[in-house]
Amino acid sequence: MNFISKITIGGTGIFLVTGCTLIQPSPSISSTPPPLPPEIEQPEIMSSTSFSSSKEEEIIEEESSSSSSRVEEEPDHRPLEALPSTLNIPHFRAMRLQGTGLTLGDVLDRNDVYTRYAITYRSNGLLITGILNIPEGEGPYPLVIFNHGYIARSVYTQGRGLKREQDYLARQGFAVLHTDYRGHAGSDESPMTENVYDGNLEYAMDSANAILAVRAAALPQIDATRVGMLGHSLGGGVTLAVLTGRPELVSATVLYAPVHADVWENFSRWRAERSEGDRTLKAFGTREEHPEIWDALSPQTFLSDIEVPILLFQGGRDPDVPKEWSDSLAASLRETGREIEYIEYPNEAHEFGPKWTDFMERTAAFLRLTLLSPSGPL
Repeated sequence: MNFISKITIGGTGIFLVTGCTLIQPSPSISSTPPPLPPEIEQPEIMSSTSFSSSKEEEIIEEESSSSSSRVEEEPDHRPLEALPSTLNIPHFRAMRLQGTGLTLGDVLDRNDVYTRYAITYRSNGLLITGILNIPEGEGPYPLVIFNHGYIARSVYTQGRGLKREQDYLARQGFAVLHTDYRGHAGSDESPMTENVYDGNLEYAMDSANAILAVRAAALPQIDATRVGMLGHSLGGGVTLAVLTGRPELVSATVLYAPVHADVWENFSRWRAERSEGDRTLKAFGTREEHPEIWDALSPQTFLSDIEVPILLFQGGRDPDVPKEWSDSLAASLRETGREIEYIEYPNEAHEFGPKWTDFMERTAAFLRLTLLSPSGPL
């Protein structure tokens, strides 16, 4: 498919140009968005394809490639962008990613089964915080990346979100890394200055770079050659962006009540909740006006590029993410020949209650099969 190579947002509208420019992160940060319904990750408004910058940024640091199979790599001379200079999946796929500097910080908890660490790492130069649960013993234990849903930044703390799930999988012998994303807890702010919707591509950068940072760190307790990813609510949207943009990084995926794979649907549903001065419609137009822009930004367009099995869960009484969204995603994945198992819980809401144990047992079994079996899923 052919898409616009770059969208530059300016005060007078949309300009189509080519190429990409590395931009120094700007100290100007857009205003904090208002909260959405609990556990629905709000579309990130600190995003744009036009940046305020006076010079290019050069980050000199040991780089972890998204391909771990090459013994000796040629230097990558592509600019290192702190955020996508082009807001679409093809650019996210082609851009240089660099995850480095993974640091185990304070021990937040230690029990007989695992140790919970505060962590930091660099995502294309930005400092990102999170937590890492490492099981006791020699390992190496397979890595699972967690992408959380919406929690207001005013109350968000390091590693908050999916805590039950973090604990459960660590007790099942998985190393669990929960990224805070940029702009959350102790992470650096997004350098974007335009108030537009980025389709979660910045968060997808931080999630993908978490994998690369673990690989670069080469911790003896963790096997990061085969990686699982679990995303809830908007975290499911982040996960879909990684799966369609950087499919080589992930070996198995669990989607837990994910937002829509068409980012226009997400923007439309929560548009009223966005901050005053939002420029998304001015910059991009509606889907009817500029379908090519919204198609290029949406994982829905690129579902056929997904290379890994997916386990999808949805509650029938979810008041936040409509069940029809997961129904549609499952149907689309099957139509494209992807490997998908869809589990519906008719009486569950956005966060599972009575069926939570079944949900986690199925998740752990799926991850064991896909991450530990040499041949993958049966």
